[in-house]
Amino acid sequence: MTVDDENKVQGIVLLTDEASKFLNPREEIAYKEHRRELAEWMLNLGKDPAKAEGYSHSTAKNRMNKLDLFYRWAWDQEHRYIQDLGIEHAEAWMRDLAKRDLKESTKCHYQKSVQTLFKWMREARNRDVEWEPSIEYSDPSTTYQPREYLTQSDRKKMREAAMSYGSVPHYNSLTPEERTRWKKHLAQRLQKPKEEVTKTDFLQANSFKYTSMIFVALDAGFRPVEIKRANIQWFDPSNGVLRIPEEESSKSRENWIVALKPETVSILKKWKQERDTISKYDGRDAMWLTQKANRYNKDSFRRSVFHKIAGEAGLDLENRDLTPYSIRHSTATYIAQEADLATAAKQCRHKSKQTTQKYAHSSVDRQSEAVNKID
Repeated sequence: MTVDDENKVQGIVLLTDEASKFLNPREEIAYKEHRRELAEWMLNLGKDPAKAEGYSHSTAKNRMNKLDLFYRWAWDQEHRYIQDLGIEHAEAWMRDLAKRDLKESTKCHYQKSVQTLFKWMREARNRDVEWEPSIEYSDPSTTYQPREYLTQSDRKKMREAAMSYGSVPHYNSLTPEERTRWKKHLAQRLQKPKEEVTKTDFLQANSFKYTSMIFVALDAGFRPVEIKRANIQWFDPSNGVLRIPEEESSKSRENWIVALKPETVSILKKWKQERDTISKYDGRDAMWLTQKANRYNKDSFRRSVFHKIAGEAGLDLENRDLTPYSIRHSTATYIAQEADLATAAKQCRHKSKQTTQKYAHSSVDRQSEAVNKID
């Protein structure tokens, strides 16, 4: 096949000679256009879609090349053309890479390419694809820590903001004139006529939902995917912990016991009571749901919760590289300082097998002591 300009995006080859060997003419067209959309997104939006910041040309080209190999591997395994590869293909690909004589950093680059593919599916195709690899490869030459994490002062501000955000006075404490003003405020906030604002709306405006999400995230160092997966059954108020069963943990690797501060336990109790009165939670296990009754994903948590609370806290989101992962990194950092790396690993459910093996010795008591000291 002759590669011409119609088969390139800024020099990135869309339909490779190797891929064309698997495809009929109709499949060639579908695959080439699929690749064109992906390449253009990587170059223009891929790195940070919210800021319209794309990956560098070299990064986009390298990831497109590695994804072409991933697709060809999947077609060979399935004995047919598949355009939309899923998590099961990614997991099988990682297991196959584990058997190959490749550098750990090379395997890591293949993994990051697949993660970029799923990011495109979420951002550009509105697909609910959240992949937490069961095998995680790392690049020793690269640090994967956020460029910035929450300072202890930031964490205190986040807790205070989570308690104050969106609060309104109690309905019965207001004079008729004050109540009218607050009804007008809530009508704008809830996008409903002032006449339809009720006492229930005042109660819901003081919801414990966001407060509980932020407090739990700060204590447990939750990944965004754990916000999504969290079930109300995880909460053990009698012992002040979260109990995450193996089958529901982000790595399905083991059961986890996560310590919570006493105030977090009290806030979660309040949220559980409130949650039980909200009809969209009927018959649902999810600890938190969005307004549309969906579980939070990485993007909805960042936009609807983290950014709002961080803004309320006065954190500089314009000039600092703060993300929900800044919460997780800060929790691990400060618990390690207060206790030890083993305790931090247990509290934050460390992903790396090698690191988890190094951090094998800890206890819930030490986790509780450490989490209560960090703020």
